[in-house]
Formats: sequence, C-alpha cells, structure tokens
Amino acid sequence: MATLNALMESLERVLGDKLANIKCALDEVTIEIKPADFIAAATLLRDHAELRFESCVDVCGVDYSAYKDSVWEGSRFAAVYHLNSYANNQRLRVRMFALDDDFPVVPTSVDIWPGNNWFEREAFDLYGIVFEGHPDLRRILTDYGFVGHPFRKDFPTSGYVEMRYDPEQGRVIYQPVTIDPREITPRIIREENYGGV
Repeated sequence: MATLNALMESLERVLGDKLANIKCALDEVTIEIKPADFIAAATLLRDHAELRFESCVDVCGVDYSAYKDSVWEGSRFAAVYHLNSYANNQRLRVRMFALDDDFPVVPTSVDIWPGNNWFEREAFDLYGIVFEGHPDLRRILTDYGFVGHPFRKDFPTSGYVEMRYDPEQGRVIYQPVTIDPREITPRIIREENYGGV
C-alpha cells in the first residue's frame, strides 16, 4: 500500500490541477482527467521521470447510463485507459468522461501511445465515442453498413437490421429485423433431495 500511496502523491504533484479526481480501490489507482487537460496530462504520464507510463495496454469505452442497476449522476460515456510503467513496475487506470451524452467526443491519444489506434476505433464502433484527431476513425468490428453502436445500454438486443443471402439477387441484403424479442426463462428440474438436504 505504501507504493500506491507514493504513486498517488506523485500523480498529485506532477499533474496538479489537471487531475480532476484520484482514488485507490482494489489495489489499483484510478484518476480522472477532463478532456481539455487530457493531452497535457497523458504526455506528463508518459514522459515525467517520476511516472514513466510508457505503455497503454488497453482503451475501452464505458456506458454508465445504468451503472450498478441504479441511476448514474454525471456524464454517460467515458474512455478508460490502462497504463503500465515498466520502469517503475506500476499500473494506472485513467478515466476521461465525454462532456456531451448525445455526441460523446474526447481527444485521441494516438500521438502519445500509437498502439491505441485500434483500441480507440473499437470504442468508437461499439460505443459511439468520437476520438477527435484520430488519423483513421472508422468501424473495426461491425460491418460498415451497421446502424448504431451495439455496446450502448439502450441498443436493442436484436439490433435494428438483419442480413441474409437472397438467392434471387445473388447477394447479401439487409432488411429490418424480423425477430420477435422474447425472454426465455430456463426451466430447472431438481431431484427432491438435491444438495443433500
């Protein structure tokens, strides 16, 4: 825990007013950075001698609209970065909330950690988070004709369109979903003395 406290002190000292929030939970430090301060803060995280988070191992999008099955107070979408400092043998989570829930935009980190290119494309594709300044922001997992962002909590489980092969046209076509949504509750059958009771 002393190492984590030292890391938190270093982060507060180096980032100063660029640090919107800091906390330690489950033996991991999480900081929040505002989009306007992100590029300067991320550069300090990578380059400052006390920190040296030279590697970003993941970027993911998060939709907080129904977080922990309750009403979330605050911005709906966030980009979350998981950083490693090999020099200091430390990990850090950085969270940046998009300010507009209807059109979530945050700055890209590709110039700081080039490997984030595909991670940011994935967060764009699945959550609709726009990474401003990204060199090639386009879908990476869904089809180019896909409508919506499937990891958003308000996205229907059946989607909006389905594709099928049409033998008359000799190609794949898209059409509105014809699947009726239904909830299936599995039937559980147990013996009378199940569990040794």
